[in-house]
Amino acid sequence: MLVDDKLMTMKEAIKKFVHDGDTIYMAGFTHLIPFSAGHEIIRQKMRNLTLIRPTPDLIYDQMIAAGCAKKLIFSWAGNPGVGSLHAFRRAVEKGYPNKIEIEEYTHFALISSLLAGAMNIPFFPIKSIRGSDLLKYNHKIKVIECPYTGQEVCVVPPLNPDVAILHAQRADRNGNVQVWGIIGDHKEAAFAAKRVIVSVEEIVDEYVVRSDPNRTLIPYFVVDALVEEPWAAHPSYAQGYYDRDNDFYIEWDKISSDVNLLEKYLEEWVYGVENRAEYVKKLGAEKLMKLKPKNFYSIAINYGLY
Repeated sequence: MLVDDKLMTMKEAIKKFVHDGDTIYMAGFTHLIPFSAGHEIIRQKMRNLTLIRPTPDLIYDQMIAAGCAKKLIFSWAGNPGVGSLHAFRRAVEKGYPNKIEIEEYTHFALISSLLAGAMNIPFFPIKSIRGSDLLKYNHKIKVIECPYTGQEVCVVPPLNPDVAILHAQRADRNGNVQVWGIIGDHKEAAFAAKRVIVSVEEIVDEYVVRSDPNRTLIPYFVVDALVEEPWAAHPSYAQGYYDRDNDFYIEWDKISSDVNLLEKYLEEWVYGVENRAEYVKKLGAEKLMKLKPKNFYSIAINYGLY
């Protein structure tokens, strides 16, 4: 049975499921980062958002620069392989364009919090934080006595974002979402959140999804909105569809270092385009072709039919 009421544009999905003051988790660990959704949140001028990501990456730098954020819950913040997130630093250090609160974890601790939220359990025990300075600065991390060994262990609270926003390679019209390559935090985010928006490179026939069921990472019943949005992860990448735009990550260091350059970027590439299709057209054919990977297909397997 088709669930066509889940199909909508990115503009419709953000307007319907994201609200001022929400806690937003935008998934994707270097791979499949939902830039298109972040740009639409900026265009709709959402405010007072609590943004959560293991690595805030460029998209949160842009959203912070646009004044969307009041708080960042994160683990390691930087421009991967390049340097600092300059808009993030200005907000924390100078309160520009507005002061933001920060809540820091390790990668494992933040994903453990998300997993606790997905599993509907009160906390998640971990050993790796013990002995670090994070206990001084993040008072949500607690130390308890293990009921079995008597040893002290750290625990982190569950994360249940108002909205999780994910990008993936493909889905059927019901919202069964398939991912390959780096899976990252997609599944945990989808099951932990109250509302889930998924964009995909393409919507395929249900038969395609059923033909390779082990790639289905997120089932239809947790998806609230499904958006067909090619190139939605650029400048990050979608395995098999386009490569990471490393040139832009380097360029962003210069853009974000200068407030005027950053504002011009947002005006031209976010506010100045109506949607992702216009953004992609603006990128130009030469850039798109440069990022297209060569074909490399997995070998077919026989699932058997009874």
